[in-house]
Amino acid sequence: MGESVIKRLEQALAGDEFAWSLLLVGEDQSDKLSTLSSALRGDFSATGDGKAIPSGFAYWGIGPTIAWINASKDPYYLVIKVGTEMFLRQWRQIRVDGGIAQDCVHLVSLGVGTGLKDRVILEDMYRNNPSMYYVPVDMSAEMLRIGMQEAVRGGSFPDARALSIQLDLSMPSNVEELRDLLARLVGEEPILFSLTGNTAANFEADHEFLGGLTRLLRPQDRLLLEVASTERLDDRVARAAADEYMQTRAFTEFVTSALRYNTDLKVNYDHVKFVGAVDEDALLVKMFWQNETEAAIRLAIPGQLGVNLHPSDTIRLLTTRKYTPESVERLITAAGLATVAVVREQFRHMRGVNPFGLDMRLLKRNGDGDVGRHSPFEIWT
Repeated sequence: MGESVIKRLEQALAGDEFAWSLLLVGEDQSDKLSTLSSALRGDFSATGDGKAIPSGFAYWGIGPTIAWINASKDPYYLVIKVGTEMFLRQWRQIRVDGGIAQDCVHLVSLGVGTGLKDRVILEDMYRNNPSMYYVPVDMSAEMLRIGMQEAVRGGSFPDARALSIQLDLSMPSNVEELRDLLARLVGEEPILFSLTGNTAANFEADHEFLGGLTRLLRPQDRLLLEVASTERLDDRVARAAADEYMQTRAFTEFVTSALRYNTDLKVNYDHVKFVGAVDEDALLVKMFWQNETEAAIRLAIPGQLGVNLHPSDTIRLLTTRKYTPESVERLITAAGLATVAVVREQFRHMRGVNPFGLDMRLLKRNGDGDVGRHSPFEIWT
């Protein structure tokens, strides 16, 4: 019967200069649109706790993807600019002390972003494992295409050893399907999973989300986790955490992009709120649009009847957090994970003492034995 199209594909693409990218789509995109539409029909709330753009949907679609890429390049958006610079230093430290080069063969990126961080990891791992696979996974097919091109072609990684997968990992059934697919793809060879960019903090149920991802890990696998950190918890630093995001127009354009591209709402950026608060043992920043007029606004929702946005009603756009060292420990413990190595670093881009920073950890599944060759360490700058 001849070879299948999959087997012939590598040969067909060899030497082709066209910007092809191989994407495995795991979900019906109309289902995602339905999820988004339903979330926009939430209850009235003046504090961003009713109607919402669900977790992950802020990046879903071509409009939000382009808006995010633009925001990430904005020199005034210091959170990502400084964070990218810090990532390179932290990765170089943790790859050695965590034994990544010796212990992990393949890279599965759980949220590709701009692709810059994946490119850094790939350059090191590919040097030690030329037969490795790179599998970026994201809910947004558009984000996968852009991020994968930066990671693969920017770092001279072979296209034939990369496969991007569109999948929403906040759904337990999708996590199970990905786990089974990866097992068939790589066999018993160890995988480094990466969850960078403070992605876990963008989910309302962050403990449940990270706990779900733990089911991907086998005893031989590792998870690289990056979270935003804070050394203090009080109202003043909560306001400072919110201010980090409201200083740049490019980020405001991004955070409203899912709402602008999926509804008919004419968004006034002056009505977008960034509110920081102490939430138990972490700083919580909620970003939402609020109807500040004295009249109801009719919102058209894809595939459903419209909804009235009454005065002071809100639509939550994005949630993020900054964790204390103690809250990070509770987060990973609740998820069934244990630390192999850790690097903690505070921001250095402002005058005076800055309580914010980044916490990078190499994790393993808890209860799989003490396989780390180095005890956790810290770097303070």
